[in-house]
Amino acid sequence: MAGLYEESFVDELRHGTAGLASHWGLSPRTEVRLLNLSENATFRADDPETGETVILRVHRPDYHEHEEIESELAWIEDLRTHGIVETPKPLEIRQGGHRHIAYFDHGGEHRAVVAFAFMSGREPDPSENLTDGFRTLGAISARLHSHVRGWRRPAGFRRKTWNFDTTVGPRPLWGDWRAALGLTGEGRALLERTCLVLKDRLAAYGEGPERFGLVHADLRLANLLVDGDRLGVIDFDDCGFSWFVYDFAAAISFIEEDPVIPALKEAWIEGYRTVAPLSGGDVAMIPTFVMLRRLLLTAWIASHAETPTAQEMGIPYTEGTCAIAEDYLSRAL
Repeated sequence: MAGLYEESFVDELRHGTAGLASHWGLSPRTEVRLLNLSENATFRADDPETGETVILRVHRPDYHEHEEIESELAWIEDLRTHGIVETPKPLEIRQGGHRHIAYFDHGGEHRAVVAFAFMSGREPDPSENLTDGFRTLGAISARLHSHVRGWRRPAGFRRKTWNFDTTVGPRPLWGDWRAALGLTGEGRALLERTCLVLKDRLAAYGEGPERFGLVHADLRLANLLVDGDRLGVIDFDDCGFSWFVYDFAAAISFIEEDPVIPALKEAWIEGYRTVAPLSGGDVAMIPTFVMLRRLLLTAWIASHAETPTAQEMGIPYTEGTCAIAEDYLSRAL
């Protein structure tokens, strides 16, 4: 994926995406412009003829299969139907053989594209007071988790599982943390010890249905939209089966070392408990999930070195991971 963010590459994706605009009823005059590049490429499509704005997501190759994408959208539709969370509506295509997904060929690969209705709002700013927002996010998380406990998933539902093996263990979905940028021998030994503790603690905690199920898995600030008193949630692309409390760890992605984190944790727990129970045992596991997520993101940065996020974080993020691991082990042992 070298050269992923070169202007010519992005323009090829934009052109391919624009060629599918009619699938969602957009006119040939629709202007398509890049919003974000990370795991996927996200474009904003503005149609001057109808005044309609649509968000088009171009999937990265070799990550989700067709059935997995449709499963994500099926969960979103049920969440919207029951008013569980405010999130953009997936748009059905008006032509072609699939319900939501259109494809274009790019360099010999099939690129899946899905569309969502536009949702207003802005990403929360880490420099702002996030406490009230995390209290709301805790309540949202509890509603999501309560919903999936009673939801009868449609036939053929498929999403990835985020457990020890698939995050930092032998079958990592986002790459091996041992390839972390700038990782020293001493750092590797430290993180190996950390993984052993994580493995033991997660095994003891278990994956029973009361604590493990379908989660958003990426409720970080970049996937939240604030508009007045409304907190919207976007980008269910990483949703999958994991521990419910993992959603808090995902929410503090890339800001794990901020001094405000303890206050955000307490706010999230408080908000969660306004909707559903959260036991002391669940709360006690939060540091373990924060450590797991941090190690997973360290692997992601190494395996996605071409992304702006990875380039921004770089070696200092690996060094921070080691510092967090030292503190975690000092409290765990």
